Amino acid sequence: MRVLWTKAGKLLPVDTGGKIRSYNLLRHLAKWHELTVLSYYGERRDLEYEREIEQRFPGAETVWTGAPDASVLHYARHILSPAPYAVTKFTAPGVRRLIGRWMAERRFDVAVCDFLSASLNFPPAPLTPCVLFQHNVESVLWRRQAEHEPNALKRLAFSIEARKMARYEPEAVARFAHVIAVSEGDREAMRVMTDPARVSVVPTGVDVSEYRAGAGTPAVDPIVVFLGSMDWEANIDAVEYFCRDIWPAVRAAVPDAQFRIVGRNPHPRVLRLASTSVVVTGTVPAVLDHLKETAVFVVPLRIGGGTRLKIFEAMAAGRAVVSSSIGAEGLDVHDGRDIVLADTSARFAESVIGLLRDPLRRARIGRSATESAANHDWRAVAKQLEAILLRVAASADSRPEDSLAERVAI
Repeated sequence: MRVLWTKAGKLLPVDTGGKIRSYNLLRHLAKWHELTVLSYYGERRDLEYEREIEQRFPGAETVWTGAPDASVLHYARHILSPAPYAVTKFTAPGVRRLIGRWMAERRFDVAVCDFLSASLNFPPAPLTPCVLFQHNVESVLWRRQAEHEPNALKRLAFSIEARKMARYEPEAVARFAHVIAVSEGDREAMRVMTDPARVSVVPTGVDVSEYRAGAGTPAVDPIVVFLGSMDWEANIDAVEYFCRDIWPAVRAAVPDAQFRIVGRNPHPRVLRLASTSVVVTGTVPAVLDHLKETAVFVVPLRIGGGTRLKIFEAMAAGRAVVSSSIGAEGLDVHDGRDIVLADTSARFAESVIGLLRDPLRRARIGRSATESAANHDWRAVAKQLEAILLRVAASADSRPEDSLAERVAI
């Protein structure tokens, strides 16, 4: 099968949830099929990145658009666009022409649009069946972000973008041959956007062999950890909420507890949270080193969509996880067995305190978490994606002399 995978922005380094999901699916697809990764990016030309992605995925195509990074001025130039800024800023004439030419040439059996952000680069009626990979239901994500934004000016901007996304997303979803969601919850949210039969679920995975190294290593100190890209609004809101409404109660009950905020590019709002009991690490060489020291892993998200890979990573490492329902949304987890769910600040603090004080319960939940995560190795998840792409490609293949079956490696 000949697969085109289009990704807006750099795929490397693999340091965000979306990149982790895409990269792990791609590395398996590349073993089984003829894969072309189209990666386009703006800002300054990065020849090292272009060489590295070609090494990882031979045959990869990179397009440097030269588009500037997002800024207030850049946003203002797109304010009158009917499409949301999260889409228009990743729409590039050169990329549109390239994809359009490939579609006309029928170079591929199936094409994947990775994230809604790249969707305007795809022609409205392509000759090649195109699949939209929805890591989030964007309209839900933007609505939640607008609801929880404390800054009035940013809240107004998020509200405008949420309304645009609520109009744009259903139209985009409806024009793709098939849509891939990452959870049943996301699939349900998109039922009103298109025929439900055209939406499939490919769940979140985890590199079990990598994170299993942390399992069986009990935490020595009462260290509480949050992990994520710390320039993303949902994560910024989560740690601010945790430090303001939850952490004081935890510290009062467990005075020597430490909270570590682990992740790249900490926003100034995150840096301001640092104190004698709160450590902001910034980028770390190895996440697993911090997971091994984690007594309780927390996911106090109030904003977001899709699924959180960080939870499966912590579970695979045998850590006890306390999460909000939104944080664990769409994951195959079981409250009280392999995770603890808490949706109020009092309940969240109580859950963290209880686990810090009870190492036996913490270990029991950690063991169950490891067992649950083992069912979601990336290879098995990639096989589910492969089956969907084969089905979509086969449904559009009408050339018996060059049939898809003849091109699929058994």
